[in-house]
Amino acid sequence: MPRRGERPPPHRAGRAARWCRRRPLAALMCAAAALALTAAGWILATALLARNELLAAQQALQSLRGQSGPQTPARDASAGAVGKAAGHAAAAHRLTTGPAWYAVAHVPVLGRPARTVRGAADAVDRLTRDVLTPLADTAGRLAAHTGSDGGHLDLAALNRAAPALQKAARSAVKARADVAALPHHTWLPAADTARMQLSGQLDRIAPVASEAAVSARVLPSMLGRKDPRRYLVVFENTAEARGTGGLPGAFAVLTADRGHLAFERFGNDSELAHTHASLDLGEEYAALYGRHQPTGIWVNANLSPHFPHAARIWSAMWREHSGQKVDGVIAFDPSALAGLLTNAAPVRLSDGTAVTTANVVDLTERTSYALFADTTARKAFFLDIARATSQVLLNSAEDPARRSGLFTALHGQLLQGRVKAWSAHPLEQRELASLPAAGVLPDNAAPFAALVINNAAGTKLDYYLDRRVDWTAARCTAAGREVTATVKLTNRAPASGLPAYVTQRVDAPPYATRPGDNRLLVSYYATRGARLVQASTDGRTARLSQLTERGHPVLSLDMELPHGATRTLVLRFLEPPSNRAPLFLRQQLVKPVQFTAHTGPSC
Repeated sequence: MPRRGERPPPHRAGRAARWCRRRPLAALMCAAAALALTAAGWILATALLARNELLAAQQALQSLRGQSGPQTPARDASAGAVGKAAGHAAAAHRLTTGPAWYAVAHVPVLGRPARTVRGAADAVDRLTRDVLTPLADTAGRLAAHTGSDGGHLDLAALNRAAPALQKAARSAVKARADVAALPHHTWLPAADTARMQLSGQLDRIAPVASEAAVSARVLPSMLGRKDPRRYLVVFENTAEARGTGGLPGAFAVLTADRGHLAFERFGNDSELAHTHASLDLGEEYAALYGRHQPTGIWVNANLSPHFPHAARIWSAMWREHSGQKVDGVIAFDPSALAGLLTNAAPVRLSDGTAVTTANVVDLTERTSYALFADTTARKAFFLDIARATSQVLLNSAEDPARRSGLFTALHGQLLQGRVKAWSAHPLEQRELASLPAAGVLPDNAAPFAALVINNAAGTKLDYYLDRRVDWTAARCTAAGREVTATVKLTNRAPASGLPAYVTQRVDAPPYATRPGDNRLLVSYYATRGARLVQASTDGRTARLSQLTERGHPVLSLDMELPHGATRTLVLRFLEPPSNRAPLFLRQQLVKPVQFTAHTGPSC
């Protein structure tokens, strides 16, 4: 306590205030400090508010995941969710603009998190306003209405939406690039995590927007908006592997006239067994597949994983056989059919058999071989399934209560590549080539990997095949990036109880085999410019054929795979320097291939 007559000691704040008042320079410094504190408080407060708005936008968009049903209320809820998200995103963007945010975002080092948050809010605002809103509007209109002239799809509405969807695709690409350019590693982990999550969402949304834009440009003409179209539809049996998926069995002819689809006829592979296609796909193709006569044997037409090759052969074969020129080829397998039947009406065959999303794969690729020992009767059964399911799908496309769900399921199968399409019209095909459904083997120099299986035994044992590919990049050297691809194949066929048709060996090998043993032509596709350094099978040096397809080295091995066995192929490459993981081409069989990639140190 102060003694009597003494003045109490001044408060520290009071001393600081007088110090600021007495010295002009000090006053300037104090004003700057106060301004900085005020700005910091403003930034903190608005950052917290913006965070809440972005979380609300994210929650609104996440609600779309649960709205996969075809009902109109679900479509309305989806549009409402996008609108709600857009409102929250716009609020977050407003909160992170202005002089204070601009100044802080440009402060070296310390301002990096602010720059990330500011850029992320801007990107989310553009994403919801310029990308998701037009996508949702277009999807809602197409799902709600058929064409004015009774077509399965409103081609006029799709054609009108093309410019808006093209703009949305460009906006998505721009937002994706802008977020990628934001600071990746700041001193604030929360900002880094938010940027990474947003980048992942844009990696998924940008391709969807591009696909929607391409679809709006090509579907009206492909579905006969101006002139009727005719397509050859091929049903692939993935119990016997081929490069594009499975052995081509049954087929159909589909017509499209102003959006209305109808099937003209159905047939099976026996009808086209001896048809020859007058087609030359080049020396490279002939070197890889010529000995298997792909242009003269219907079931060998799709040995290459490049779907346009198979489609061109099938198209030429059909013209040779029927005299009809088709406008394109569509192919799909029973797994794709299972996905489509999820949102379709029930299917009953003429004998009363129910075909459902749960049993169609097993019914067509396993059970049928036990039910029908006679090949002719079994093929007739396959055609019965094809006719019944195709008609039910077309009827479901006309049903407003099922149309939206059916289109969603079809989009999923197109993305997976289980439904593939090729157009005989060059301009359309050029557009389609950018989509997963085109089944195109890329011909660029980007990192790439693919495991392609062709059944070499004539069995139906690929129903039981497990595939795994582990891709690992190690150090970069002057010679290139060291890459190791480890392929594991397992034959899980039972040792007994399978029908003879499933286990038959039409290859007639010169060595002893048991029922359930399989034989595969295993091909690994590497990055353009890759050089094989070493190859081994089950730990022993392997001799592989080395050829090229569309610029990619193709390493192939004839492999016997006994039932219950796992065989391991290890390939070591020197590839062109890159820090990226490879694009992996997924050959769709009954069981999905398992793929992992480890990129290793930077080059």
